[in-house]
Amino acid sequence: MVLHAAESDLLIDSQETILPKDGIVMDLTLLIKLGRWQWWFLVSINIFFLLVGQAAAVLLGRFYYDQGGGNSKWMATLVQTAAFPVLFVPLYFLPSQKEDQSTFSTPPSILVIALIYFFLGLVIAGDNMLYSTGLLYLSASTYSIISSTQLAFNAVFSYFINSQKFTVLIFNSVIILSLSVALIGVNDDSDGPAGVSSRKHIIGFICTLAASAIYSLLLSLMQLTFQKVLKKETFSVVLQMQICTGFVATCASLVGLFASGEWKTLHGEMESFGKGRVSYVMTLVWTAVSWQVCSVGVVGLIFVVSSLFSNVISTLSLAVTPIAAVIVFHDKMNGVKVIAMLMAIWGSASYIYQNYLDDSKARKALADVGELHNA
Repeated sequence: MVLHAAESDLLIDSQETILPKDGIVMDLTLLIKLGRWQWWFLVSINIFFLLVGQAAAVLLGRFYYDQGGGNSKWMATLVQTAAFPVLFVPLYFLPSQKEDQSTFSTPPSILVIALIYFFLGLVIAGDNMLYSTGLLYLSASTYSIISSTQLAFNAVFSYFINSQKFTVLIFNSVIILSLSVALIGVNDDSDGPAGVSSRKHIIGFICTLAASAIYSLLLSLMQLTFQKVLKKETFSVVLQMQICTGFVATCASLVGLFASGEWKTLHGEMESFGKGRVSYVMTLVWTAVSWQVCSVGVVGLIFVVSSLFSNVISTLSLAVTPIAAVIVFHDKMNGVKVIAMLMAIWGSASYIYQNYLDDSKARKALADVGELHNA
């Protein structure tokens, strides 16, 4: 699950004019340059990429396991980053912000950047492995609800690592999301995947929760890298980090696939796949593409609108996936899971509203600067 939905909480607009500590300002220059209908078309396309990409990736991952793909967790890990070359398309064909020569600073050494990307890539590979294990032992709807806790973990890590403020609304979000996960924890998940014991269900719960925590820690470390090492957060720099860390994570997953011996089972897994060999290959290919389509949507919304808006849509996808799982896999949404999902939406809404207040403050500051300039 490399740099998809929740990363938008950390990254700033490539065209941003003012960057207050607590907020993000929408890119108005691009709106004026493109025209309103063209701007809305780009926004709509990127929303579609984000929502459909993440929902499709999770559902295809669940389909892979349901049809007999559970012999190789490393393969499920590999496909989460293997399609990283897709990101070269937006990197080379979309405009990027030019360097501001007035704020020029000595760039970090290539060795330092390489070591940071190598470390982050390894963490991403390990985190993807935990997510793959969680999805193996949990239903898609349960998995998605637990994954929503990354917002709560992100608030905590951002407070300690990135010196972000911890408001009443953020505190409320952390508590509500924690209670939501606690409800899932005591639920027996009788509607989960066939043949999964209570012990494996607990393992899946712990792995998904740990993966959400590590992912949030990863995002805070990436923000720290942007602030302290790279010292810039433009559209191209964000994509370059995704591509480099995706490459390292893919290599690490390949090493794990061969070192574990799971590669020997791939032929038999393909032959015994419930829907046939072609379906097996296409499931893996489209799962990999779906994760990267989601990443393109996230970065696209950051570039076209703002990181705040991208974070809002990312959070919305947390509710879309459980609903899609009910439609596609007929997951049973018992009372406990419905309450847990509603609490997750409530907690996410508190988090979003805090970002809305911060954004409003930033817009007011921008307006005040404009008035002073005119005066």
